[in-house]
Amino acid sequence: MTISIFFGCSNAAKEDQKNELGYFDLKSYFHKEAGRLKKNNPFVEKTVLINADAETKKVQIPDWATELAMFANADINRASWKGLFSIQKNEDEEVYISSNDKVPVKKVTVNKHLNQVSSIQIIVTNVNSLYSSTDTLSYFPDSLYLINKTQNIRLLPGKHYQVIGKILK
Repeated sequence: MTISIFFGCSNAAKEDQKNELGYFDLKSYFHKEAGRLKKNNPFVEKTVLINADAETKKVQIPDWATELAMFANADINRASWKGLFSIQKNEDEEVYISSNDKVPVKKVTVNKHLNQVSSIQIIVTNVNSLYSSTDTLSYFPDSLYLINKTQNIRLLPGKHYQVIGKILK
């Protein structure tokens, strides 16, 4: 027999947590985008490239949260990463950069137009003695999302993956 107990945060506790975030909240932003896109249910011209082989299909995405998971998972507001990003902000752009080896998210750039997000670019690198990868994630609301991944595994040829999702109107 399994007993589940759920604890909820009060609205005040959620507000305190929100105010404590030191950096742009990628996780919440992409959660909201996934909900909005699920509601709008647009068609997407999705192209997947693996090295030189490409396949393009016109699809409707059944689960936007999964589709945008790489973006949301690049959340830089983890408690253990607090203070590990330098911040450059102006009216139209926020840039977060980390050179810490333990932080795979190296750079997040959020561009805004009229106080609305116009694009987000995220660079993630993972390196160990057997493997290295670099992911470049780009998102343009209501227009395009792009995932570029380069993998190098020791003693094997490198691989390049790319996913391009053009959101059709």
